[in-house]
Order: sequence, then structure tokens, then C-alpha cells
Amino acid sequence: MSISRRNFCSLFAAALAPAGLAQEAKQAGSKAAGPAPVLPSAALPYEQLPVRKTQAGESRALMKGKLATGEELEMHITTLEPGKMPHAGHAHVFTEIWLIREGMVEWTVKDKVTRLGPGSVAIAASNEFHSIKNVGDAPANYFVVAVGPGAFR
Repeated sequence: MSISRRNFCSLFAAALAPAGLAQEAKQAGSKAAGPAPVLPSAALPYEQLPVRKTQAGESRALMKGKLATGEELEMHITTLEPGKMPHAGHAHVFTEIWLIREGMVEWTVKDKVTRLGPGSVAIAASNEFHSIKNVGDAPANYFVVAVGPGAFR
């Protein structure tokens, strides 16, 4: 799968809309009145994002919903403790993109293992089995962008 820098930047910029809109979009989409509203432009300061503790670290929801162009999109930030995985390997219909900010992770897709450090990017295409694990000795921080059918459900 190839994605141009321009398309990636457009996708990334569009992903910066409030997570609180996810429920509104879902509710509006279930009404017979019409399609779900699109996600608006927004700025989300990191220090103001709500933190959800997990067994493996913590997560900060950024946004969920539909873009003006119709794609479903979900984005969050994960902090993964050393030696931990957020969940078992899996596959899904939507595409998932990871942008590694800090730490060292082991990213696996279709049985191919790659170590990724800060500044690295990984993409798991639709229906490809994948997983991620922190293999460093410090917390790993990364952004996840999910796009496609089912990404925000």
C-alpha cells in the first residue's frame, strides 16, 4: 500500500478533531434524519486530553467520526509500558497507521517482525494480522490512526 505525503498530511490534519464528537456522530448517524455530521477542525493540546488507564499503560482518545469526504476515522495516543502489548494480535477491515514518538517497539504484520524507534511509521492494511509490543526499557509513546469502514465503531 502506498500513500503520498500530501494524502498522509491531509489525513493526519483531519484527524485532529475532538473525541467527544464520536458519540454525537454515532447518534446522529442512527437517526433517519440524514447522514452523520462530519468532524470539524479542532486543536487538541496534549496536556488537556483525558487519560484512560489500561493494563499495559494508558491511552488518550483524540477523535472518532467521519471526515467530510466520507471516510471513518479514529485516532488516539498510546503509552505502552516496557514488555507490554496493548492487546493480542488481530486483524480488522480498516487500515491502521502507527507513528512512533518515543521508545522502541516491535511491530508485527503477517509474521514479519520489525523494530521501530522514534520517527518511524507502520501501516497495517485491511484484514492483515498485526500486533505491537514495547521491547524497550522505557515507556513507548505512539499515535494510532485508523481509517476505513468500522474505524470508529
